[in-house]
Amino acid sequence: MGNQLFTYAAARRLALVNDAELVLDDVSGFARDYKHRRSYQLDHFNIPCRKATAAERLQPFPRLRRRILLALGRLRPFEQRKYIRQETVDFDTRLLQVRPRGVVYLEGYWQGEGYFKDAEKTIRADLQIRPPSDPVNLAVAAHIQGTVAVAVHVRFFDAPAESAAGNNASTDYYHRAVALMEQHVPDAHYFVFSDNPEAARAVIPLADERVTCVMNNAGDDHAYADLWLMTLCQHFIIANSTFSWWGAWLCANERKRVFAPGFEKRHGMSSWGFKGLLPDGWARC
Repeated sequence: MGNQLFTYAAARRLALVNDAELVLDDVSGFARDYKHRRSYQLDHFNIPCRKATAAERLQPFPRLRRRILLALGRLRPFEQRKYIRQETVDFDTRLLQVRPRGVVYLEGYWQGEGYFKDAEKTIRADLQIRPPSDPVNLAVAAHIQGTVAVAVHVRFFDAPAESAAGNNASTDYYHRAVALMEQHVPDAHYFVFSDNPEAARAVIPLADERVTCVMNNAGDDHAYADLWLMTLCQHFIIANSTFSWWGAWLCANERKRVFAPGFEKRHGMSSWGFKGLLPDGWARC
């Protein structure tokens, strides 16, 4: 979901500044995802854009037609291409200079606030989450809103016991981040979000009465509910994950403190720490 939100935000800004229509392809990126089996996740938001037709998805023979457009694009400057594919994880200012003529296809994650900062008001309006209505989530929301709440996200790309040399943010990072957060909000209550809540609880060095593990939204179909709960918190300790990046960014608290992993990783399951990823004001630790 986090990557889809970045893709949307960059494309939406590009359409806005060029007075163009944004059309969303909710099929092509998922049809051959046999490994992760991800699905389109943005129907839970206040997005005003329509879905692409089969012809707009380059049917028939979409893979061949994309390859042709990409090959032709290499003969043109980046800003004049009809099919723009992201070339680096670092913030690429060239995307901000694109002025589409006719149909332009955009492919990539475009992870960074710089791709849509000048359209922030619209992006925040589009990405209002349609909240869940079940009693468990509403009870957790009431708990969050009734305290000084810190959202902690622990994402396990590798098994919990594997070393910091892998894809997980280290236990030491969470210990440092909690210690720093305690200096600012010593009476806070910590809400832990994770794909492995039991293992995540073990990396939070606080007494049980100060920690709540949110465990009722397992699976991709319920990820939006966890994201919604995150946005209700006041402060954040995020993982090396675009999911909690968006939880922190969408939070409306102007005085929020956000701590993020300080390492840089350009390969593996989770690229992180590259140029432009973290907004100004977020602290690396």
